[in-house]
Amino acid sequence: MGQFIQQLINGLTLGAVYGLIALGYTMVYGIIGMINFAHGDIYMVSAIISVTALTLMSAMGITAVPLALALALIIAIAFTSVYGWAVERTAYRPLRNASRLAPLISAIGMSIFLQNMVQITQGARVKPIPTMMPGGIELFSHNGFSVHLAWTQIMICVVTVVLMVAFTGLITRTSFGRQQRACEQDRSMASLLGIDVDRTISYTFMLGAALAAVAGVMVTVYYGVVDFSIGFVAGIKAFTAAVLGGVGSLPGAMLGGLLIGLIESFWSAYLSPEYKDVATFAILIMVLMFRPSGLLGRPEVEKV
Repeated sequence: MGQFIQQLINGLTLGAVYGLIALGYTMVYGIIGMINFAHGDIYMVSAIISVTALTLMSAMGITAVPLALALALIIAIAFTSVYGWAVERTAYRPLRNASRLAPLISAIGMSIFLQNMVQITQGARVKPIPTMMPGGIELFSHNGFSVHLAWTQIMICVVTVVLMVAFTGLITRTSFGRQQRACEQDRSMASLLGIDVDRTISYTFMLGAALAAVAGVMVTVYYGVVDFSIGFVAGIKAFTAAVLGGVGSLPGAMLGGLLIGLIESFWSAYLSPEYKDVATFAILIMVLMFRPSGLLGRPEVEKV
């Protein structure tokens, strides 16, 4: 029982991170109908930026954890949003009227470029940071097994819930949210109604990158080590979460992220940690075969 509860906590924490990254995938797909395969590397870039920011602040004597985390979040979100904007301007906007294969190849090229850029400029070795939030709460003990809730896990869950509430309000109650939903339904009609479609799409890429930046900072603090290759696996798992929940569905992205996190956590604990990635990719294959619209997605209706 104790191990089950512990894996439940671990899975929800991991799933919250996947869900934040998956939101970027599903937002971009919702507005332009294409998958941004460079999104996982945007997340990796944000983790590298957060390590650099935290290291510089430590050297400058900024040791208060809340202040250092807040500054790292602001810096990572600012720089990563610029990366998201640059990806849209260079890899997607020039190919918006091309065949669907062209931007797909362009996004993969951008993904490879970001990985190599970080590898060349920051080095290939892993980048550790000191433990910033040690300890936590011991919930209970059962048959000699103690269930712990770490401070970092509490932080990740609280930040994710706050972001989801704020994000839902942004999409449903603001002018930008209405413009984004209008572009999702019909970009030509939205343009005729006076909506700046290019600007709305750029802001959507920046918003998705900002959510990935938050995930990158939290993963950096949670695990304490990052490298240039973390974006590929995390990106594929977040993409699987978006597909599982229903690509284009914002609640589906978060639900898919939580389910993928739970499956990975329980698989590692009770079956084989070496094959946890295989379980994730098997889920992706099964969803694409048997329910391509996902759990909360709507079947796409082709207009004639």
